[in-house]
Amino acid sequence: MKALTTLWKFSRPHTIIGSVISIFTLYVIVCCKPESQCLSYLLMALSIGITCNIFIVGINQIADVDIDKINKPSLPIASGELSSKHAKIIIFTALFISLGLALCISLYLFGIIVLAAAIGWAYSMPPFYLKKHHITAALAISMVRGVLLNAGGFMVFNYLVNNTLEMPENVKILTLFIIAFSIVISWFKDLSDMEGDAKYNIKTCAILYSPKTVLIIGHLLVASAYLFTIYMKCVEFFASEFPAIETRVLLVGHIALFALFIINAFSIQLREQQSIKKFYKRFWWFFFAEYVVYLLAYMVKC
Repeated sequence: MKALTTLWKFSRPHTIIGSVISIFTLYVIVCCKPESQCLSYLLMALSIGITCNIFIVGINQIADVDIDKINKPSLPIASGELSSKHAKIIIFTALFISLGLALCISLYLFGIIVLAAAIGWAYSMPPFYLKKHHITAALAISMVRGVLLNAGGFMVFNYLVNNTLEMPENVKILTLFIIAFSIVISWFKDLSDMEGDAKYNIKTCAILYSPKTVLIIGHLLVASAYLFTIYMKCVEFFASEFPAIETRVLLVGHIALFALFIINAFSIQLREQQSIKKFYKRFWWFFFAEYVVYLLAYMVKC
């Protein structure tokens, strides 16, 4: 049990949960019709997503041991609970599983996972060390979560299941939302890590500008994503005498989430480290909720 607990902590659970929810939601959208359902694809996609996720977050912890001893001392490697040697065995096993399963499904999916893993490696390791500056860090995270795994993964499985590369309007809107949200995640995750980042010359937004500036710009960007989604659903809703059920669910869902998002924006106390950490955890709940709204919309539709 101790080994499993260590592995769970090492995998950064909130990122694993995000990957699982996103993959399951996209599966429901692809396989909405009963004749299109394929549980083997879902299980393989989940396995690929989880193991690729473990590789990316794991290599980051291996590269950032000294920084994590300041910023996140409870992480397994930083705390001494897990050795770097065993961590390397875990991440390369995970990478092997992810690439092997992807190759079994599709050469194109294999290419997507190779690229995602390469970006994850470049994010944490020299000579690229993309996390060194907030611009390259944001581009890397949004590219992997928004473009490759969300849009790329959807297109591969939609072609395999439905023999089409067409991307529905809702998936395009979702992808744009996730890209915006991922950029802000890359900014907000550094709010509680300023001490270690400053010591090791990591040029995060919070250090280059200020935590308050980062919060304002980040919230404005995500708020814009919410308002864009609400606007698109309003157009669909009023353009038809009988709006589709998924349109109604997405419209109401995003209005509710936007209201909660505004409330949450005023909950943080920048002078309290514990408040910042709690705020960041709640921020991830909005990432989960975005996919859950789409999941509910398509489950009702199906």
